[in-house]
Amino acid sequence: MHNNSFFKIILIVISIVFLSSCDKDFNTIGNDLVGDDHFGLEHSTYDVLSYNQKVGPVQSNNLPVNALGVYEDPVFGTTEASFATQVVLASVNPTIGNNAIVDNVVLSIPYFSTLTSTDATSGDNTYRLDSIYGPETGKIKLSVYENGYFMRDLDPDAAFLEPQKYYTNQGADFDALKKATRLNDSIVSQNDEFFFDNKEFKVTTPATTTDGTPTITRTPPAMRLALNKGYFQTSIIDAAASGKLITNDVFKNYFRGLYFKVEKSGSNPGRLAMMNFKAGTVTINYKEDNVVTTTTNGVTTTTTTRVSRSIVLNLTGNTVNLLSNTNQPSYNAAITNPNSAAGDSRLYLRGGEGSMAVLELFNKTDLKGYDADGNLVNQPNGVSDELDDLKYLSGKKKLLVNEANLVFHIDGDAMGSNKLPNRIYLYDLTNNAPVLDYLYDGTTGTNVKSGQLIYSGILNPTNTSDKTYKIRLTNQIRSLVKNRDSVNVKLGVVVTEDIRNSTINKLRLPLQTGTTLTKLPQASVMSPLGVVLHGSKSTVADDKRLKLEIYYTKPD
Repeated sequence: MHNNSFFKIILIVISIVFLSSCDKDFNTIGNDLVGDDHFGLEHSTYDVLSYNQKVGPVQSNNLPVNALGVYEDPVFGTTEASFATQVVLASVNPTIGNNAIVDNVVLSIPYFSTLTSTDATSGDNTYRLDSIYGPETGKIKLSVYENGYFMRDLDPDAAFLEPQKYYTNQGADFDALKKATRLNDSIVSQNDEFFFDNKEFKVTTPATTTDGTPTITRTPPAMRLALNKGYFQTSIIDAAASGKLITNDVFKNYFRGLYFKVEKSGSNPGRLAMMNFKAGTVTINYKEDNVVTTTTNGVTTTTTTRVSRSIVLNLTGNTVNLLSNTNQPSYNAAITNPNSAAGDSRLYLRGGEGSMAVLELFNKTDLKGYDADGNLVNQPNGVSDELDDLKYLSGKKKLLVNEANLVFHIDGDAMGSNKLPNRIYLYDLTNNAPVLDYLYDGTTGTNVKSGQLIYSGILNPTNTSDKTYKIRLTNQIRSLVKNRDSVNVKLGVVVTEDIRNSTINKLRLPLQTGTTLTKLPQASVMSPLGVVLHGSKSTVADDKRLKLEIYYTKPD
């Protein structure tokens, strides 16, 4: 009996400690759980200096997904996105028989798509294309060539110790070395007036069974191009005899991949799709002699028949997304002449070789400080007075930061009916790293646009006249308040194609306009979209102006 009572007491104590711990986590989650009244917590807003930053040519090799097409944005301008990739043999050193003649060559790259319905009678499927931008009637001029630019794995300028980097502005390099023959030279809908088709691909095979039922094979929407069979007869089938297909290292040096060149298609509106080229294939279908020798009753008979064979090339290996921008004058002026002293009234975020925003939290007034014991010192200490006062708002006791966030208001007048990015991403620009709230957020999602739900940055479209993105900085601000050695770093804000991807890519050349920029989040390079946000300049209406909001509790 006494032992049971003792264990009950221990269990109660553990439960109290656990609930206290949960209360700390509860404060971190903030108003996602408690709503917007914050239970009467004290609230203050703080200055944010925000300004535009142009992004120059940026590393764009081996991205998880790549843009292909023409995107015409009335706010930002036009982007033409081309692409180059190595190809590899699915099976090296193939055995090719006598008299091998190519029947056809098919390039196939699946689109991102969603099945929306299935006809109950025919079984035909209807799909919606995802991650595609521009009007449904949009077309592009698409030309596929053998690539002549060798894409090495390692960088000789780094003593072959680092991967070779390729950049968004190297389109001219690849274009100059492409082979002369346009490979997709069949019908106009596959080249000069190419369009992204949402129809499934259906193949009906004649019946081979006694019931007379044909076999129907259905494939989701994909780019399917008929390539020049004579070219592949010479470059692949005939080249096998000279050892060009013996290994993939030999093959990649011989056949240096494919170059997808994109241009505007006459007066047609453009369209652009995000694509997973690594899921693509080139299938070379050919026939060869099959010689069978039989001997019956001492009589030898040789029979020659034609049999079907295929060689598959996978679109894997090194890749690069090649971008060409024609900017709108107003957008170009905004990112070329940022006001890093007073801030910009409009912040232009654009993916690819576009632009971003730089944020500096708290004002720059620095006339005083506090010593290690919390005593006021009337001399500058290299820390914003706003931040110093926040740290010592309750005298020598540290206050509890319950929640801190930034709310970005979309400039509806500037954006009009333009497509809006689903997510934006805020990160530590000084160290090119995620902020603490991103790192501490363990929430996951079902796709690349979800996840990090507490940190967020998700478009909130509920108020059609004032759409916003909200990003939580609770842990970032807590660290600044609690830790004397925490640095108030500059923050960067970009659009993102994949919130789960925090990889950083290198700029080809550092940029000094506004702030020194040497790297950029990879997921921003992948995005073709842009958005205009209200900045923090004093000319912006107070209810739309960017501010840092902090909810806190003073200690007893």
